[in-house]
Amino acid sequence: MTTARTSDLWWKNAVVYCLDVETFLDWDGDGRGDFQGLTERVDYLAGMGVSCIWLMPFYPSPDKNDGYDISDYYALNPRLGSLGDFVAFMRTARDRGMRVIVDLVVNHTSDQHPWFRASRSSRDNAFRDFYVWVDKPPRQKKADLVFPDAEDGIWTYDEKTDQWYLHHFYSHQPDLNISNPVVRDEIAKLVGFWLELGVDGFRVDAVPFLIETGDVSLDPHTILRNLRSFISRRRGDSMMLGEVNLPYGELRQFFGGAGGDELHMNFDFILMQRMYLALARQDATPIREALSARPALAEGSQWAVFVRNHDELTLDKLSDGERQEVFEAFGPEPSMQLFGRGLRRRLPPMLDGDGARVRLVYSLLLPLPGTPVLFYGEEIGMGENLDVPGRLSVRTPMQRTDERNGGFSPAPPSRLTRPVAHGRYGPLAVNVAAQRRDPDSLLNWFERVIRRRRETPEFGWGACAVLDTAGDDAVLAHRCDWEEGAVVAVHNLSPEPRHVRVRLGDGKAFDRVIDLLASAEPQPLNGDMLEMKMDGHGFQWVRLQRKEGRTVP
Repeated sequence: MTTARTSDLWWKNAVVYCLDVETFLDWDGDGRGDFQGLTERVDYLAGMGVSCIWLMPFYPSPDKNDGYDISDYYALNPRLGSLGDFVAFMRTARDRGMRVIVDLVVNHTSDQHPWFRASRSSRDNAFRDFYVWVDKPPRQKKADLVFPDAEDGIWTYDEKTDQWYLHHFYSHQPDLNISNPVVRDEIAKLVGFWLELGVDGFRVDAVPFLIETGDVSLDPHTILRNLRSFISRRRGDSMMLGEVNLPYGELRQFFGGAGGDELHMNFDFILMQRMYLALARQDATPIREALSARPALAEGSQWAVFVRNHDELTLDKLSDGERQEVFEAFGPEPSMQLFGRGLRRRLPPMLDGDGARVRLVYSLLLPLPGTPVLFYGEEIGMGENLDVPGRLSVRTPMQRTDERNGGFSPAPPSRLTRPVAHGRYGPLAVNVAAQRRDPDSLLNWFERVIRRRRETPEFGWGACAVLDTAGDDAVLAHRCDWEEGAVVAVHNLSPEPRHVRVRLGDGKAFDRVIDLLASAEPQPLNGDMLEMKMDGHGFQWVRLQRKEGRTVP
């Protein structure tokens, strides 16, 4: 297998931008976004500093679960374009120096997939073992049920063959039988297909459910090791980003432990949830605890950090009391919550539109040790639309102008795939066009800080240490060291100004600091104590330097 030292670990210092083609830009006027529209806006993403685009599912689908119910893995949903449109998009993205990863959703298929249609046709057909069938369902645990609002069990009876099939998600999404080697071969084939079309990797959906085989003779992690080995042979610089919402002790196994031979990256759900608890308390202690509890990773592994993803903002790893604190601070109404464990809101409305706090949160995200992942619309401060049911409340059309439909589509509003947000966070108040003209806008701020983040590889590559802030719990300071470079990020979660004292810790002979977010001259540093005055919800990124060292602007 290609080793971490010889392969291209481009994703270590990437900025990933997740989008849904269906809601990004409608080019043909049918009310639904498409690949032609996305291709027209690649320059927008490149200009913002995005280096990797993550595409949510774009495959043929009955669309009962926003495209995650896939009926064909080898094609595009015709409503979004053709394979030719996809290739044109890939060429444009590559021309702008951008990578592309796509969703790999192989825990389940749609019940309209030809495999499942054949599987349920009789007990003795060739595709029967592509899915999990039983005569009598075993006892299930409450935790087995992913969507308790829609399903009351994970087994559904099929009258035609007088057996039950397994589905951890919706009943129209039957689970594939991953213990069947033929199924694993089919997964390898479809992965190879999209690699040949130029994709740089995969965001792997619902990984713990994917490798749950029920076969005690098969080590489930062998499945991930074999899949990584396959894509590395096909393309040494490809990667897999896993959706694994588990405690750190269990999560480390999905990287492949010390060997680092399974998933290249995993989302840090623990840190995300502790971050919201810290914001609710205005106390950085939960973030410090999460960073300190993170297990060490192999060189070829990486965390993915995020503020908001395309799904519910889950708080399931907090205690009941902690979760209630976050609910009270950011989603007190039942309509804002989901499944009793998460929120269906975007960040700006949760912070009541406080621009200083919004910037604080994203300033915190970008230098966290790992690879930052943004969800479309975050760069302009889009809000959710709570009139849209369930998790789709945060997947409203991208707001480009203050025109009808937010400039997303010229179609009548009734034909849109889903309605745009409205009110304080709707396109009349929040859109790309207006913010591009405003030098003080959130969008222009994002462009500046993303540029600086990509110029500071220590945050993506370096070893992280949480620093002593002289007992001030409201302040988080962490340091990242890589090769000869050292950078420190300091964030004040309190609305009150502070005189901050940060002990750098190792006594290295640094003589000065350079503010990375301001055009200021280098400042002298006395000893290993960094002192600064910070506004309420203030933040600074600084580079530590020696006088004899080369100045980094």
